[in-house]
Amino acid sequence: MSNMVGLEFLDLSHNNISGIIPKSLEKVQNLKYFNVSFNNLYGEIPLGDPFKKLSSKRTPQQADSLFAITRERISYYESIQATDALSESNLIGSGSFGSVYKGVLRSGTAIAVKVFNLQLHAAFKSFDTECEVLRSLRHRNLLKVITSCSNLDFKALVLEYMPNGSLEMYLYSHNYFLDIMKSLRIMIDVACALEYLHHGCSSPVIHCDLKPSNVLLDEDMVAHLSDFGISKLLGDDESELYTKTLASLGYIAPEYGQDGLVSTKYDVYSYGIMLLETFTRRKPSEFEEDLSLKHWVSYSLPDAVVDVVDSKLVPPTDNHLIYKLDCVASIMNVALDCCAESPARQTNMKDVVGMLQKIRIQFLAC
Repeated sequence: MSNMVGLEFLDLSHNNISGIIPKSLEKVQNLKYFNVSFNNLYGEIPLGDPFKKLSSKRTPQQADSLFAITRERISYYESIQATDALSESNLIGSGSFGSVYKGVLRSGTAIAVKVFNLQLHAAFKSFDTECEVLRSLRHRNLLKVITSCSNLDFKALVLEYMPNGSLEMYLYSHNYFLDIMKSLRIMIDVACALEYLHHGCSSPVIHCDLKPSNVLLDEDMVAHLSDFGISKLLGDDESELYTKTLASLGYIAPEYGQDGLVSTKYDVYSYGIMLLETFTRRKPSEFEEDLSLKHWVSYSLPDAVVDVVDSKLVPPTDNHLIYKLDCVASIMNVALDCCAESPARQTNMKDVVGMLQKIRIQFLAC
């Protein structure tokens, strides 16, 4: 390989290669991009030319770091520097397997750095899962991963920064509010993301953890689905998989919670619950015993939807109250179709997108 003097791009990631990283790579003078992440390689990344050109600043921790290095991408050093060494003042979120920090690059570009808590064994699998799933996905409603950093004691994803926070923030903070059209547009965005995952990929992807905190909003209030740490890839001729890691309580269909089998219908059910939550502003965890969010809404249809819809979305003084309530009832019916008792009776995300787009057109006619 050292004789390939004209080589500019070398990407050997995800190839199950083992052994020592050859020092002779220093002789490949024109190399601009080098990626050997997600293999069983060991040893130091060569420090001579051309690697000094690619990353002139490095810390001792980076010696055994196996990740993409390129002028266009973000190095370990840059991500740490951008977040002020993962300062608590830059902490913008935390989850089951790690924390997310806001960072600003020297160029002024804002990023989010998701750092995995390696004291948790499950965090290793979560990191690998996100990298495996997201490396092949491209959709405007999925959160973009810029690059990944991985060494023995540090694993992180560098993500596109979402300045408008999460759907959860808008639903439950007194300082924020979404009107009915913005709420519907956000949920259509999420439905489009799921339609792509279920029907637009060579191998269908089950997100497995749909909830408002995993729906992030960019500067234009476009929704981006995030957090693929427990997602599943369906193989050829597979329609369901077994999982030990289940989503948040309240968003799980009863039949999946019992046996751990998941399919795309798992996401459809969770989406239906989140759609109900968005228009009622009631968390599924608020309900106990025999009453659930799904049943509470179901009992109100078709004549008492005003009793369950968030009053801020359709105030009693609205000039188009009856018409808008009819549209909200249609949204609730779509949600209930998603969470039908039998998976065989559930709708799919292609149909959900179509139905919600029609309802949106009806709203625009008001």
